[in-house]
Amino acid sequence: MKKVPGRFLLSLLIIIGSVACNQANQPGHQPTITDSSSSKNAAAVNTNAEKVADAATIMARKEVPILCYHQIRDWTARDSKRAKDDICPIGRFKAHIKMLADSGYHSILPDQLYAYLTRGAALPTKPIMITFDDTDLDQYTVAYPELKKYNFKALYFIMTVSLGHRRYMSREQVKTLSDEGNIIGSHTYDHKMVVKYQHNPDPKLDDWTVQVDNPTKTLEKLTGKKVEYFAYPYGLWNTAILPELQKHHFKAAFQLAEKRDPQNPLFTIRRIIGSGYWSAGNLNHAIKKSFK
Repeated sequence: MKKVPGRFLLSLLIIIGSVACNQANQPGHQPTITDSSSSKNAAAVNTNAEKVADAATIMARKEVPILCYHQIRDWTARDSKRAKDDICPIGRFKAHIKMLADSGYHSILPDQLYAYLTRGAALPTKPIMITFDDTDLDQYTVAYPELKKYNFKALYFIMTVSLGHRRYMSREQVKTLSDEGNIIGSHTYDHKMVVKYQHNPDPKLDDWTVQVDNPTKTLEKLTGKKVEYFAYPYGLWNTAILPELQKHHFKAAFQLAEKRDPQNPLFTIRRIIGSGYWSAGNLNHAIKKSFK
């Protein structure tokens, strides 16, 4: 992999970040929803040696709404029309989260989603998952405290090359998110598209080592917890890389809004971007339309 000067790389990553891609506490018992098909179909065994439902059963279960955010900041004159879709202004983001709380949504974490999809485990009423890509600092300084106001937790997909750099989260901030009950996932080393990965006998040049294995080790050492979830840069994937990704000890992987792969639904879980153009009402409509 050709080396890029550090300063140029960080500038490039800032551009990429702009165009890339618990439930609230309430007194008493929360009503739950279950999937009656959980006892049907033979169980299969995944790469983590856990018994899971077969692909057809997982595909048949109702999808849980999953939101994906990137930058949480106000627009500037330099932001392109396309970039603004991935840049959610602060006031708009706060309105999004308030709408979710006021509408009775309960945030869930990926282990809950995985248990539901693979075993039909119960979920809270109106479950939703909130995810963040790219390690941007505003996810910690703006989004994190706003989510805490409503006792929401989230899944943060970390791009490890940017840790500690200007406009990105520090290692200490990532650890704080993890310690507070949020989940840390992998978003590669430097956002290289997974569909372009190549094997190389030299581990320094092997994309699967550089982009997947090494970031996993970095994040596990940082948080003291296993990293079991992955998000595709730009949301891009193809069927050829799915078996390869499964070999790297992930339980599931997240794309954006493309159709799931019927043979590998756990590695093509759908999300929609919390667009910077959407009002809270627009977001509510998009959730209902996208996850019927």
